[in-house]
Amino acid sequence: MTAGPVPTGAAAPEPEEPDRLVLHARDVEFDWSRLDLHWIPGEPFATHVINVLHLLLPEGERWFVEVFKQAVPLITDDRLREEVLGFIGQEAVHAEAHAGVLDHMDAHGLDPTPYVEQIAWMFRVVLGDRDLTGRRAQAWLRTRLAVIAGIEHYTAVLGQWVLDARALDAAGADPTMLDLLRWHGAEEVEHRAVAFDLYSHVDGGYRRRALAMGIAAVALAVLWVRGTAFLVRNDPYLRGRVDGRRPRASWALRDGRRGLIPHVGRLARAVPEYLRRRYHPSQHGSTGQAVAYLAASPAARAAEAAERAASAAGSDR
Repeated sequence: MTAGPVPTGAAAPEPEEPDRLVLHARDVEFDWSRLDLHWIPGEPFATHVINVLHLLLPEGERWFVEVFKQAVPLITDDRLREEVLGFIGQEAVHAEAHAGVLDHMDAHGLDPTPYVEQIAWMFRVVLGDRDLTGRRAQAWLRTRLAVIAGIEHYTAVLGQWVLDARALDAAGADPTMLDLLRWHGAEEVEHRAVAFDLYSHVDGGYRRRALAMGIAAVALAVLWVRGTAFLVRNDPYLRGRVDGRRPRASWALRDGRRGLIPHVGRLARAVPEYLRRRYHPSQHGSTGQAVAYLAASPAARAAEAAERAASAAGSDR
């Protein structure tokens, strides 16, 4: 599937907030054959800052799915169970959608394997299943659910950012890549409360929630910086330098102010937002805007058309 024109991030007027959503996975496909390695023209540093997400997210989202499957038997609320199952379906598709970008990087001479293997080790070994039973096993599950809730706060912030990021359109960013990022971001906004509600249902302790957010925030910052350095260093066109210079931390502030990448200040503010005792994910982000984008996304529309066609073909048999 080749993506067509992509709607801009911000909607005007502001879409109405739907009363309730039924979460479902959209089996999207993307054609990367025409994607430039530096898909924001003339902005290799900003491109790779965002490209880190392709390295981080697939392994993380596969881990989310496995942990949530372990938590499903503990859910006693039918509506929450339905939302968790919808979340699992969406996250599984997210992981596979980004895998195509990694293959495209490799084809352009940038092998992401060394960094991705480190990420896989973190999720599968450090945060993976342990040989525990009874209360210790339940405590480890609740801790991991708390970590996922903290990470999902960040993914919702990033999702809202990319929906609003009209500077990417103005910079001529590749439309297929924008559709991937905005489709994914819209679904993150759409299901932003599920991980928090599941943790609240299974445990809900503030101390564990706060500690887990601290872990998630520090890990995200470290991995993002290391991932950007890895991509710039291994980019065959850059070999560690952009316009003859090594990347600097100030470039992240500069490109954040320009709207090409998430602003560091916005990411920092996400922590105290989450640590408010009365915090709930519904207080941030626009579900209406997310749903409006998903209704217009070329990839999501093609996926739903294919689903309808398959359903019609099945009913005719």
